[in-house]
Amino acid sequence: MTKAEIQLIRSLSDKRARDEHSLFVAEGEKLVDEIRSSNLHIRKIYTSVDRSSWPEAEHVTAKEMERISMLKTPSTTLAVIEKPRHTLDRLARASQLTLALDGVQNPGNLGTIIRLADWWGISDVICSEDCADCFNPKVVQATMGAILRVRVHYTDLDALLASASADGIAVYGTFLDGDNIYSADLTSSGIIVMGNEGRGITAACASRVTRRLFIPPYPMDRRGSESLNVAIATAVVCSEFRRR
Repeated sequence: MTKAEIQLIRSLSDKRARDEHSLFVAEGEKLVDEIRSSNLHIRKIYTSVDRSSWPEAEHVTAKEMERISMLKTPSTTLAVIEKPRHTLDRLARASQLTLALDGVQNPGNLGTIIRLADWWGISDVICSEDCADCFNPKVVQATMGAILRVRVHYTDLDALLASASADGIAVYGTFLDGDNIYSADLTSSGIIVMGNEGRGITAACASRVTRRLFIPPYPMDRRGSESLNVAIATAVVCSEFRRR
């Protein structure tokens, strides 16, 4: 490998470089094999083991793989991929269930939520501009391949929710003073807003929520943990929406 190649790949651990080159990195044989079968455009595949069935892969030494890998334990396979561009039109927002993330900043949480969206058949995840980058290597790994099937959008979330409310789209959010999710009326379409790990949903986005929900503890009057992790809360909410 050339020094320039190594420097480029290493630089993709930083969002500015990913944005500048419109590239991201994925690691691991299973994930890269999934990407090979997807519609994403692969710029290059590097592997330190025999991949004779992947004629496009470039063989590198274990030492070189160690230098370009972004994992604590280097994988044997790494791909450099062009970032996809997605659009979400008003019709799609109105007719399907969509997740909106208000300032989710932990890469592991974001990756898990994208994976949950894939599991529950939610095609679009809308992120506020201060969310973690979905092409961060840690996020890509945490999605376990779901990043290939779920479209992630970054936008002014407050403005989008205001537009959705004006269109009559149900906007749900989780709050401590909300209605019990297990007895509340839920629709098959709408936008579910999940908030930041520490502060929850911002006041601006909360003002756009038309249906406030609460995930109760068990039993209802039990005093325990103050709140749920945002990824776990997302799993509970999505499960209940899809159960109806």
